[in-house]
Amino acid sequence: MPITRRAALLSAALLAAPRIPRAQEAPPPILFVHGNGDHAALWMTTLWRFESNGFARDRLMAVNMPDPLARDDDAIPQPGRSGSAEQTERLGAFAADLRARTGAARIAMVGNSRGGYPIRDHVVHRGGSVGVSHAVLCGTPNRGVYDWPEIRNREFNSRSDFLQRVNGSDMDVVPGTAFLTLRSDANDLFAQPRAVWSTTPDRPTGTDVDGPELRGATNLVLPGLDHREVAYHWRAFAEMFRFIAGRAPDRLSVTPEPQPVLDGLVTSTRGGPATNQPVANAQVEVWRVHPATAERLGDEPLHRETTEADGRWGPVTVAPDWVLEFVIVAPDHPITHSYRGPYPRSSNVVHLRPARPLMAAERDSGGVTLFTRPRGYFGIPRDVVLLDGRQPAELRPGVAVSATATLRLPAAELGRPVAALFNEERVVARAWPAAENRIAVAELIW
Repeated sequence: MPITRRAALLSAALLAAPRIPRAQEAPPPILFVHGNGDHAALWMTTLWRFESNGFARDRLMAVNMPDPLARDDDAIPQPGRSGSAEQTERLGAFAADLRARTGAARIAMVGNSRGGYPIRDHVVHRGGSVGVSHAVLCGTPNRGVYDWPEIRNREFNSRSDFLQRVNGSDMDVVPGTAFLTLRSDANDLFAQPRAVWSTTPDRPTGTDVDGPELRGATNLVLPGLDHREVAYHWRAFAEMFRFIAGRAPDRLSVTPEPQPVLDGLVTSTRGGPATNQPVANAQVEVWRVHPATAERLGDEPLHRETTEADGRWGPVTVAPDWVLEFVIVAPDHPITHSYRGPYPRSSNVVHLRPARPLMAAERDSGGVTLFTRPRGYFGIPRDVVLLDGRQPAELRPGVAVSATATLRLPAAELGRPVAALFNEERVVARAWPAAENRIAVAELIW
């Protein structure tokens, strides 16, 4: 049958038109994996952003690896730490749970730093690609953090048995799973030609800023972002959303809910490395406080709970503009007063770790206030960082290294507000007496 000119023009127009995804093609559920020593709470703002762009909450799963710190030698069991094989096994179980819960045949996985290692191992080397549509690795040190012979088999060593195995092929990916890596240009603490993070900052590491890239993946550079920001910053969210959903997000901001419900676990830092093991018999109080002074509003807390074996401390209902104080009294830990800005949406990963133990000298110094940024580092001069009106002395210019700053106050100044400012985010704490084994934390949410 001859083709008419009108039909030919229509055919050409259809070929030139952009392809519109079918409405029934929903993006896959997503499993989020934190990095070395971290926990699921770091993904909270990323989860909110996905929810604000149409993802159902029950299709997003941020997991807690029970012992999140790597061993000193990957092959030798070490209390409170995990090996690479354990991480891969646990990831496989989490993935099976998410697929079963959602009914999805395939899921996406997103990992920060060490969290990318079990994703690579599961997908590429353990046959997991059949159940994983997308893999996003954010700041994962895929070529290692160093190549030092004295700690040859530490998981992050490029000479380790683990990295030699996963990097041993000509290609780092497998057909059927789309891979994306997100990295910094030169501000990732653990992708540096010299060990700026160590006590020997001029020692060569054997790696470089492009260490997180993978052969065969889509490799993107996010200039200026640090080791954690390449996972938890809004710029990182925009790229992972586009890659997984197949379109740009409608918004980068978070849509508030009228009555957010918060819940999470109390986990331990007692007697060694931080773990994600739940703590029983921890007492948690949640207070609403004044945003400018951190004074408690009301004579009773919004919520009071003593944890059971599962470590869960909630739930509590708040307003999206309330500033909060969390008081954590856990056995063998300092009493921690954690001050945080508003929670605009619900979350079940508001996990609470008591602060580090007070040093003997600090107990006699009056009070200690920590300023922490869990989802990124303090970069000087990139960022404005002020604690009690001054830039903390321990912060140095260069690669963003630290996520914590410390203020020590004399006893005469206890009880007063202490303002902590990071760029446009501000949180106010109150100094408590170290002699009572109390420590204050001004914790940033964003």
